[in-house]
Amino acid sequence: MTDIQKYEFDRLGYLVLPGILNAAECTKLATAMDGLEEHAATRVKQAPLKKSVWGPEYHVSPEKGYLASGEREPGKTLIIEDFFNADPAFDLLVEHAPTMALIRAIVQDRPTINNSEIRIRYPSNQTTAHMGGPIAAKYRYGFNGNGIDCMMVRMVYFVRDVEAEDGPFCVVPATHKGNFPTPYGTNDSDAEPGMIGLPVKAGDAILFTEHLRHGGKSIRSGRTRKTLHIGYGPYWMKSQNIGTMDEPQNIRPETLARYTLEQQLLFRSW
Repeated sequence: MTDIQKYEFDRLGYLVLPGILNAAECTKLATAMDGLEEHAATRVKQAPLKKSVWGPEYHVSPEKGYLASGEREPGKTLIIEDFFNADPAFDLLVEHAPTMALIRAIVQDRPTINNSEIRIRYPSNQTTAHMGGPIAAKYRYGFNGNGIDCMMVRMVYFVRDVEAEDGPFCVVPATHKGNFPTPYGTNDSDAEPGMIGLPVKAGDAILFTEHLRHGGKSIRSGRTRKTLHIGYGPYWMKSQNIGTMDEPQNIRPETLARYTLEQQLLFRSW
């Protein structure tokens, strides 16, 4: 992480990272995401089902090892968690060198992957504003004598362009340092004062601390938005996927067998 990136991440709570994936990687990931969407959308309400501690029920895929919730309908979101189990195409994001150079600069303990989800947002959908201000310790942004010290941070990878009308990821900059909860009484990402959308191109990514107030603008273009999310934090933090919240990471032995020891350590919370 460069000095400018450290300064801007500390100041704003996020970084937009142009061209972190090349065209071939975007194509490979987009194809895998499209295939997984088709697989999950037709099975998401079928048994076996697992109830999350946060409430939603998730389909647990016996075949591909992912968890999925939501639905493929206008205004809705389909979420597919633990996608590493489902397709080796996603392996290029495991120990991804440009990503890990950033993560190791802001997570002081040995970092591990605690969140892996594909978010598919259908036309007219909005992701409500959340986080910011006083927050649970596992999401906090910190700074000490060794520099930036984050708990959970997240990389969002974009394999297709997201324009202003496509429901871009949005943030209220610098709210990771706020001392007060939002006084606006709204979770509406379109209406929240200070919330800005971040249009991106295919191959870009956004890195942010979960402490930052963020969400997703409404999709007005009629296009579906698909993004890959990978969350990182200190090694002792367990899964932060909604379907397996605070449980050990859901990673199959046959998935781990594809990885080097260094890659395997990214899924071990001990």
